[in-house]
Amino acid sequence: MLAVRIIPCLDVKDGRVVKGVNFVGLRDAGDPVEVAKIYDEQGADELTFLDITASHENRDTIIDVVSRTAEQVFMPLTVGGGIRNLDDIRRMLNAGADKVSINTAAVYNPDFVREASYKFGSQCIVVAVDARRITEKLTKEDILKLADDKIKNEYPDVLLDECEAGDPVWEVFTHGGRNPVGIDVIKWARKMEELGAGEILLTSMDRDGTKIGFDCELTSRIADALTIPVIASGGVGNLEHFYDGFKNGKASAALAASVFHYKELTIKQVKDYLKERGIRVRG
Repeated sequence: MLAVRIIPCLDVKDGRVVKGVNFVGLRDAGDPVEVAKIYDEQGADELTFLDITASHENRDTIIDVVSRTAEQVFMPLTVGGGIRNLDDIRRMLNAGADKVSINTAAVYNPDFVREASYKFGSQCIVVAVDARRITEKLTKEDILKLADDKIKNEYPDVLLDECEAGDPVWEVFTHGGRNPVGIDVIKWARKMEELGAGEILLTSMDRDGTKIGFDCELTSRIADALTIPVIASGGVGNLEHFYDGFKNGKASAALAASVFHYKELTIKQVKDYLKERGIRVRG
């Protein structure tokens, strides 16, 4: 087994780090550059910035945050939120990012992932997938109402199948977890790998901010379906959750926010615990 990665995530809004529960109820968690420096000193393997509002007005803000952070730290930086075209990717990479994370834009134009990986290399293209377990019956008619025309016409193989409430099925959401789009998460992850994504950043919306642990059933299903790395995100609350994410979720990396932001755990504590449990870590 390759050494796993521990990745703090900074959700950035208006130039500040924020954190909520199930994508809502945001609280301030500090200055992103200062927080990033702390994680660098603690030995984080990578750092992820997510511009959670990603409007044109704050695009310059996140570029400034990335640029200032890249000057201060030495770990790889991934930046996501509002990445819509090749120029957006180029600007982020020029500002000091090592990777970009694409979510909503991939759903409405999957070919963007192909173009981006061809232009910049798969190693710097991360596709973020926000997933929620389906809890109600869905018919084919329901699914087609949710799906974008481009998906229905050009990529119908990624659409959800009809399902009953309680079936082990997860749906893709866009726009910061607000919009269901009729796409099956496992089918979508396979398609993104096929189109050139180098990694999948998989966030369980059901677990986000809850501190009850990663959705290991979902994560392991995705990991088994792919050959590229899967980053587990959403729900970590203690050291055991990190272990479960790697051992039972089969993740290649674990992303966490609040347990690090609010100093409940340090990167070193996590790595020491994982080493004691037989999980290979970096550093």
